[in-house]
Amino acid sequence: MALELFQVGDQLLANEIAPRVHNSGHWTIEAAETSQFENHLRAICGLPLGKTSSAQTAVMVNLIGRLPAEAEIRGIPGASLHFYGKIQRSGRKVGHVTLTHSDCSPEEFDLRLATLLQLVGEAELSSQKFF
Repeated sequence: MALELFQVGDQLLANEIAPRVHNSGHWTIEAAETSQFENHLRAICGLPLGKTSSAQTAVMVNLIGRLPAEAEIRGIPGASLHFYGKIQRSGRKVGHVTLTHSDCSPEEFDLRLATLLQLVGEAELSSQKFF
């Protein structure tokens, strides 16, 4: 089950409760000890659930409306690109990129993130999720 929350000022607002894997948890593929997908299957099969804690720092950047240049994104160390096979249109989430921080300084990670945001056309971190 996923609970999506948004911080608005000093308030925490519940946006959605989903009894399934959820796009807000896609960062777990690369950055959690056990991904939401693995734990979903474990639950269905009656197996013990894996640890859900972060294994490393990561930022997930949603791809909204259009797909960026794949080769340029894949050229960023630590970037994992996921296209969903959806037709591109305004406002539609068509994929995401998870950028992990395991092999570089905080300053280098910030540079990689800035490059990623430029490639996907994001001027700020409004649609990003940090873990």
